[in-house]
Amino acid sequence: MIRINQIKVPLEHTSQDIVRKAAAVLRIAPEEILTWQIVKKSIDARKKPEIWINYALHVSVASQKKVIARCKSKQVQAVEEKNYEFPAAGGRKLLHRPVIIGTGPAGLFCGYMLAKHGYRPLLLERGNCVERRLTDVERFWKEGILDPDSNVQFGEGGAGTFSDGKLNTLVKDKFGRNKEVLRIFVEAGAPEQILYESKPHIGTDILVFVVKRLREQIINWGGEVRFGAQVTDLLYEEEQVKGVVVRYREHAGETEDDAITYNRHSVKEELIESETVVLATGHSARDTFEMLYRKQVPMAAKSFAVGLRMEHPRRMIDQMQYGGVQHPLLPAASYKVTAQTASGRGVYSFCMCPGGYVVNASSEPERLAVNGMSYSGRGGDNSNSAMIVTVTPDDYADKSPLGGIAFQRELEERAYRIGKGAVPVETYGEFRKAVTGTAFKDIVQTAESYDSVIEQRYPDFAPAVKGNYRLAPVHEILPAELNRALVEGIELIGRNVQGFSDGSACLSGVESRTSSPVRIIRDETGQSVIRGLYPCGEGAGYAGGITSAAMDGMVIAEKIAVEFMPL
Repeated sequence: MIRINQIKVPLEHTSQDIVRKAAAVLRIAPEEILTWQIVKKSIDARKKPEIWINYALHVSVASQKKVIARCKSKQVQAVEEKNYEFPAAGGRKLLHRPVIIGTGPAGLFCGYMLAKHGYRPLLLERGNCVERRLTDVERFWKEGILDPDSNVQFGEGGAGTFSDGKLNTLVKDKFGRNKEVLRIFVEAGAPEQILYESKPHIGTDILVFVVKRLREQIINWGGEVRFGAQVTDLLYEEEQVKGVVVRYREHAGETEDDAITYNRHSVKEELIESETVVLATGHSARDTFEMLYRKQVPMAAKSFAVGLRMEHPRRMIDQMQYGGVQHPLLPAASYKVTAQTASGRGVYSFCMCPGGYVVNASSEPERLAVNGMSYSGRGGDNSNSAMIVTVTPDDYADKSPLGGIAFQRELEERAYRIGKGAVPVETYGEFRKAVTGTAFKDIVQTAESYDSVIEQRYPDFAPAVKGNYRLAPVHEILPAELNRALVEGIELIGRNVQGFSDGSACLSGVESRTSSPVRIIRDETGQSVIRGLYPCGEGAGYAGGITSAAMDGMVIAEKIAVEFMPL
């Protein structure tokens, strides 16, 4: 197989154009290319308003060695495609089926791989199935009725279901897991272009159906999924897992799909025995972390980030990235921005949602957190991202492994209080004025030196929020030092990106669930010192998004498989 990089074509092009370009690079006739496949596609807007599409291709030809030797181009190299391989089974006999706690990406993909290879896993999810969860979330956004067990954070699919469905990851992938995750998503109904887009995404509206199909496949292969099933205790003796205690919610599962998606129980609590328990709880399972801490499961506080959601008009971000070019083939533009303050703190964008919405992502009564979400078409009027600052245990008083959770809760309580239960929103201009005055006058340009880009060019701009929102003093949520860092960082970014630090941009808060504040310690076998306990995914501190969490779920499935025989 030959890989060709940097095949550059205009926005409007045909497949024949791509083949002709590839043939020209290889110095052969187009008909000599036997097969070809797109492996990467990206937009090149570096010389805007000229905008190009860049492709990387895998092609096959009759005489590969001769062609490569003749073309003498750095664009061309011989490659050997490496497909993902699940390891051969180990020799130990399982006495009970593996138990997986949580059905976010880590739990789903761990369960998917184990079920596919005959291990018949039992997946336990405290929230509802994704279809019913969608109803729960919509009701919360419209009526303010929060279900603490089924919301943006909890339920089948995990927190990523109600986000942009972004699938890019920085995890190095020499084993082909990333490609396999994307392939499985496509097989379950995701658009095929996620296999090669440089910034792949699915979108919440499609992801809901993809998650359902993954669950159905797990069940078809002999696995079981129980909803409304919260693990309340972990049982172990002599540092070996024995099982878990599960509390079942009343009325969970009263749907037409009960026989498939729910396990009906007459009992409210059950002890489930198992010598293999996967912890794939997600980053918001705070009561589970507290239980594990009481059970003396080794864990540590880790760095995470907090901040605020920042909204701009989508047309402004498109203008910024595309230089005014408007074309139906151009998607809503994304960005990634960073800055470093004089004190050394990094300020950066996170989970950018082109044409998206700020969403009320709360999971606890009288505490409020926000996230960002886009549908597959990314057609909303606004674009948003979290503007965040990294925090460490040095930034909060409680130095225990659960200190970060206490810090998050404190911020969320403030956000709930100042918004009176609604998402608090403040213009960046008011925020900047309240936080700094002229404190950064000598470091960055002040507000008076800017045109009000948003007010002048986008007079209809207003917050785009899923859930109720109200104007409120967002500057009262974060500690003063973090507020100052955010303003300094946003102003520095605004010096290079016109309009980014415009006073009419909207801030909302609080973005407190960027990642888990806890790491549950595991060794090279994937296990805790409590053998048979496998911390996994974002909640355990080993992933940072849908794809990396899914890949980590696969890692843990592999580690179980190399030790045990299928059931």
